[in-house]
Amino acid sequence: MAPLGDGAAAAAAASPNLVVSFGEMLIDFVPDVAGVSLAESGGFVKAPGGAPANVACAISKLGGSSAFVGKFGDDEFGHMLVDILKKNGVNAEGCLFDEHARTALAFVTLKSNGEREFMFYRNPSADMLLTEAELNVDLIRRAKIFHYGSISLITEPCRSAHVAAMRAAKAAGILCSYDPNVRLPLWPSEEAARAGILSIWKEADFIKVSDDEVAFLTQGDANDEKNVLCLSLWFDGLKLLIVTDGEKGCRYFTKDFKGSVSGFSVNTVDTTGAGDAFVGSLLVHVAKDDSIFHVRTYILSSIHHASLLIILQT
Repeated sequence: MAPLGDGAAAAAAASPNLVVSFGEMLIDFVPDVAGVSLAESGGFVKAPGGAPANVACAISKLGGSSAFVGKFGDDEFGHMLVDILKKNGVNAEGCLFDEHARTALAFVTLKSNGEREFMFYRNPSADMLLTEAELNVDLIRRAKIFHYGSISLITEPCRSAHVAAMRAAKAAGILCSYDPNVRLPLWPSEEAARAGILSIWKEADFIKVSDDEVAFLTQGDANDEKNVLCLSLWFDGLKLLIVTDGEKGCRYFTKDFKGSVSGFSVNTVDTTGAGDAFVGSLLVHVAKDDSIFHVRTYILSSIHHASLLIILQT
């Protein structure tokens, strides 16, 4: 299992604004007709997926510098995905192939309102088998920001690799970005998901969650108008918490101020990857100038830019 790299690796190595994403990349199979169940679908369209990888590609497409750390099956899908990373300008030197496990697959149903339902095939998949010893720690230490989700926390040995990578980043003074991206079907139970996601909560500098995820993590009402639930997730040391509220926009919280940004009215076609595009756009801004955490106008402009990107994406 040898690391991969090309010209993008050299470019990223020279960038002071590198964002390294850690976790899963997989194949999404999406019905070729929206609004039907998986059983009803007559055909599927193959597409790259996986939230951390989506974020890495979004950053690169927006002119930022990004890298991805993860493991793929030594199969056609795995090689295809790594090629997609490279074609999108993402540094792939942190990627590995596993000869004994397949690349993860997911079947994604698009409901009539554009929202999604997932069915995963990971038994185990290669991304779950990344070990601490296989980490490209040098790449992680070159980052300005280390970004991750929670799916890599579900099973060993990937959980230990995730924690080790995060600790290496923090020890090097690198900003940590966390988008839990809750996928309950992958966890043994709701309680395990909640405990696993919160187990590393206080290690992050920047966290993005949806309103539904806030409700899940706090076991409260998703329609929290007074921000009580959101504020219960705040902790000393966190620099920015963003809560996305779907079509209503989002809320932002820092140590010194908080506020909200209204959404744009659009006809929803497909929400797949929208949140990842939003996070990627924000991280491009943070990597360039982390004063975003202290300047309200900078946060507002960055959120507006990210929100417009979602419209273009969907």
